[in-house]
Amino acid sequence: MFTGLIEEVGTLKRKIPRPNGLALEIEAHQVLEGTKIGDSIAVDGICLTVTSMSPTGFTADAVHDTIRSTALGTYRVGSPLQLERAMPADGRFGGHFVSGHIDGTARLISRRPDGEAMVYTFDVGSWQKYCIPKGSIAINGTSLTLQRVTPETISISLIPHSRQVTTFDRLASGAVVNIECDMMAKHLYHFTQHEKQTDWAAFLGGDM
Repeated sequence: MFTGLIEEVGTLKRKIPRPNGLALEIEAHQVLEGTKIGDSIAVDGICLTVTSMSPTGFTADAVHDTIRSTALGTYRVGSPLQLERAMPADGRFGGHFVSGHIDGTARLISRRPDGEAMVYTFDVGSWQKYCIPKGSIAINGTSLTLQRVTPETISISLIPHSRQVTTFDRLASGAVVNIECDMMAKHLYHFTQHEKQTDWAAFLGGDM
């Protein structure tokens, strides 16, 4: 489990083809502290297992399904990557519950200044059904509050400090990002859809 508070921006150093996917060699420093092989690190929001370590970084494997369902396929050597270690049981919780299991991708449509903040608008397609104004979403692993929601887009606002410690200001128009919708919103949506489809009279064995 993660909090969505980015600890460090690392750099993709190598992409190594493997029979089951890719090995990602990532340059990092802060997230190495206390980390050992087998631990989980969120890489742009994707929960990956550390398979090897060095004094200047770590390697993690991504299987084909992860590559297909996330923005990993668009990354190039030199790409900046947002990193967060898994939250310890006694750690301080500051964002929202982020599992590291990416729902899908979104595309940056526009950005505009709003005072000192910057508002980013993304096309999220069908994932919009899990988004509500003032609700939570993780974009590239960053815990964010939804400022505005339309039938196909979402907008979020970032203050200067948040932009300094993340990669959002480096996103070009049309950039593909990873999104993980709020876990509670997904459970609620699934429950309400199930309620609509359930024939309670048949389930209870009689008329209602």
